[in-house]
Amino acid sequence: MSLSIEQLSGNWNYPTAVRFGVGRAQEIGAACKELGMKKPLLVTDPGLAGLPMISDAVASCKDAGLDCGVFSNIKPNPVGENVGDGVAIYRENGHDGVIAFGGGSGLDAAKAIALMAGQAGDVFDYEDVGDNWAQVKPEGVAPIVAVPTTSGTGSEVGRASVITDAANHVKKIIFHPKMMPSIVVADPELTVGLPAHITAATGMDALSHNLEAYCSPFYHPMAEGIAVEGIRLVKEYLPTAVNDGTNLIARSQMMIASTMGATAFQRGLGGMHALAHPLGALYDAHHGLLNAILMPYVLIRNRPEIETRIARLSSFIGLEEANFDGFLSWVLDLRQQLNIPNDLGALNIGDEKADLVGKMAIKDPTAGGNPIALTAEEYTEVFLKAVKGDLD
Repeated sequence: MSLSIEQLSGNWNYPTAVRFGVGRAQEIGAACKELGMKKPLLVTDPGLAGLPMISDAVASCKDAGLDCGVFSNIKPNPVGENVGDGVAIYRENGHDGVIAFGGGSGLDAAKAIALMAGQAGDVFDYEDVGDNWAQVKPEGVAPIVAVPTTSGTGSEVGRASVITDAANHVKKIIFHPKMMPSIVVADPELTVGLPAHITAATGMDALSHNLEAYCSPFYHPMAEGIAVEGIRLVKEYLPTAVNDGTNLIARSQMMIASTMGATAFQRGLGGMHALAHPLGALYDAHHGLLNAILMPYVLIRNRPEIETRIARLSSFIGLEEANFDGFLSWVLDLRQQLNIPNDLGALNIGDEKADLVGKMAIKDPTAGGNPIALTAEEYTEVFLKAVKGDLD
């Protein structure tokens, strides 16, 4: 079924309220006002801060009678210091809500700032370990309106943020249910100016979320179904979004696939992320690109456990060779089509920290969702294959 751009618009409530469609960024101010904000803090990254989309968002708030501030001191892989600086600005200027605006870095930092707005202590006190989340004062979490500008992380519908502990070179997941934005304003037009290589890397990130959720051993049939459709959307629309960034149908469908991926990974993630998180912390590399490179190596390692379900998935998304080999070939062909490197060496990542990467991978929370419980040594082996480009 072919949908028009007018049909690709609507209001959803799964898992939160989503206002989706081209041109809907003009509703940002109204969304903030609906949540009772009078003085929101718009949190974004430095690359977006000077663009018209930010001034337009501030103008939308002004039109709604709101006084909107902007904070953009955020690294591509946000660190705890970025969160602390944002919280200081939030408190000093008397803000009462957060607009999380941007790609994964902007959204994650913004949600962490909203969490910490009314908390004491350090952001890492609320790492997703044990019952740390229960120590949060829920009334201290600021309301959030999320506005994604990439189609990859799906952080706009997530209850967590990935923040780097710079002192220890470790990415940590900060979690609380109230970190879920209350309203998402998803306007595919905001992604039109995204360069092709970033569109490709973020799109592959969306694929990794859906794919790892689909392969997870945990039981969550709704998430599994969402993941399957998310993968199909990536197959159908990512190449077009990369080749023709002005195609609003492709941009819309990829934004939907991204949101679906983050919804689906309630079921769990796996080895791609368990390796990508330490590599991002150690080498400050792009998360989506890391997942894109690692994808086939992790699939091959998990083959004994996932072969049957990958065959079923291959049939659903319409591959001619509906089995594991056919799916792997599709992944490799897609990466080549999108100019994704075949190995980590292309990112100047070598084998000198191989043992450390393996040890960090088994400690990452996402490792628990891998179809096979890998040891540190086995993660190191997968990492080394990805460094060398060894797909055997």
